Parts: sequence; structure tokens; C-alpha cells
Amino acid sequence: MNILWVFLGGGLGSLCRYSISLAMSNYDTKFPWATFIANAISCIILGFLISLSLKEGLNSNLKLLLITGFCGGFSTFSTFSYETFHLLEQGLINQAMLNIAGSIFVCLLCIFIGLKLGQSI
Repeated sequence: MNILWVFLGGGLGSLCRYSISLAMSNYDTKFPWATFIANAISCIILGFLISLSLKEGLNSNLKLLLITGFCGGFSTFSTFSYETFHLLEQGLINQAMLNIAGSIFVCLLCIFIGLKLGQSI
């Protein structure tokens, strides 16, 4: 049953990430905004869920569905890495470095925000 919870959550997370990619496809930009946004949102959600979990607000099935499955499917380190590599290949060094530094800073900030939101409940 645990595999089913992870599978369902991962599928929903992937669909959300894909939806962001579709929405951002209308914008002609070299910067990988869709991945950046998906990872930031996922970090807020993850921080919030971990905060709830620490207060014993999530049972093990919800943890598998939402933390492992949904957040795992919604965020994507492999896509971030590929897009950064592609920026480097194109000689867009500044954008690649901005993506690396910005992603790390923003995602850490989003984890913090999510944790604080969860603590406020």
C-alpha cells in the first residue's frame, strides 16, 4: 500500500510541475523559470508538511502521499541540473550561476517559510 501512496502523490506532483511548464511556455526566456518556480513552491509545501509532521499532524500514509510522493514529483533536481548545464553549454554563464545561487537561496528561504507557516497552525 505504501508504494501506491508514493505513486499517487508522485503522479500528482509531476502533473503540477508539467502544468507550470505549460503555463511558462508562452514566455520566451532563456532562464528556466518553470523549474525554478516548481522547486520554490515545492519547498514551501515541503517545509509546511514537515512542520505539520513534527507536530504529529500527518499520519504515515499522508507523509508518503504528500512528502515523498507529491513533493518528490513536483520538485526536480535533475531538470534543474540539466537546464543549468544547458545554460553553460550555451555560454550563458551569468544565467547559469544565477540559477544555481538563486535556486539554492530561494529554496532554502521557501523551506523556512513553509516551516514557519506550519508552526503557525
